[in-house]
Amino acid sequence: MTYETRTTKIIVGVKGDQIFSDSITEVEIVDEAAGEFVEISQHDKKLRFDADEWPHVRAAINKMFKLCRNYD
Repeated sequence: MTYETRTTKIIVGVKGDQIFSDSITEVEIVDEAAGEFVEISQHDKKLRFDADEWPHVRAAINKMFKLCRNYD
C-alpha cells in the first residue's frame, strides 16, 4: 500500500486572526463522489467551481477588479 500527503484546504486571512474568524476565506478541494472541485467559503457561505468553469470565473473576477475605481 502506498500513502501520500495532500494539501486539500488553504485558509486566507489577516495575519494573527483565529481560524474561526468571520473574515477567514477557505479554499478547499472537495469530492462528493462525482469528481473533485474547488469550494471557496467565508463564514458558511460557499461557492463551488469545477476545473472547466474556473478559468472563466477567474478571468471575470480579475476583469472586475481591474474595473474597480479607487476613490481615496
